[in-house]
Amino acid sequence: MTADLLITGATGFIGSRVAAAARRRPGVRVRSLSRRTPGASRETGTVPGDLAAPGTLHGACAGVDVLVHCASRVSGDPDAVTAVNDLGTAALVEEAVRAGVRRIVYVSTAAVHGRGPFHGVRPGEAPIAPVSVVGRTRAAAERHVLDAGGLVLRPHLVHGEGDRWVVPGLVQLLRELSATITGCTALQSMIDVETLGRAAVAAALSPHHGPGAHYVGHPDPVSASALLTAVCEQVERPGASVDVATARARAAGSPRALHHLGMLTVDHWFADDGFWKNLDCSPREDFTTTFARSAPWYRSHLTTT
Repeated sequence: MTADLLITGATGFIGSRVAAAARRRPGVRVRSLSRRTPGASRETGTVPGDLAAPGTLHGACAGVDVLVHCASRVSGDPDAVTAVNDLGTAALVEEAVRAGVRRIVYVSTAAVHGRGPFHGVRPGEAPIAPVSVVGRTRAAAERHVLDAGGLVLRPHLVHGEGDRWVVPGLVQLLRELSATITGCTALQSMIDVETLGRAAVAAALSPHHGPGAHYVGHPDPVSASALLTAVCEQVERPGASVDVATARARAAGSPRALHHLGMLTVDHWFADDGFWKNLDCSPREDFTTTFARSAPWYRSHLTTT
């Protein structure tokens, strides 16, 4: 199909993969919203606009068929986070509706549901109950998109080259403990970032995916033990092991370490077979395969941190 597609966050971890996947699609013309590029123009494939300054978004969606909104702020003071995730998304969606954009897609996060446990949860079964400013503002962004008849995609743990949170945080935990952790049985929904990029574009262009929210992850959840094994064998090699209670006591002074310990001990498994049905994209490779491909990047990145 022929479509003009505008991507926000196109230089980010997820957005860059969405942009790359879109450019591989025949007939798809890709533009990116940019607040940094001097002389941004449709001729160069960039459109000027800053989510933190809603007035700059006027005209950004002119001639756009599909908007894929990947930009978000995940750190900073609450006002700055709110300005981008909540107010910026509201202004962007308003502009898209005004311009007649026929489909709006927002790449959100399953973190809008809070800390869990979630075991095989399907769309509509868990309440929106975020526990942080980032989670609350992204939930607000979802509402703006859904109220406009858009499609919300909720991955949980996203891994691969460029990941600065999932595996790096787990490695930091192991380093703080000077050990790996035994007895971790939690199940996590995971997806590699390349597959997520392809899936977001496929859903954005799919005639079978209407308004609403979907979880986007590999159909098979990853056990905490499999995640730890992959990290310990291919990225970080701690010389000892401790049980969960000991790990929790040692990590007591580090909120980030405790967060990642929770990732290993509390189920966050979101099931949504309906997302992949009738989509011209599949998750294909499992976690073991995709993680092995990105392990060299993790080793290189984490030796410098």
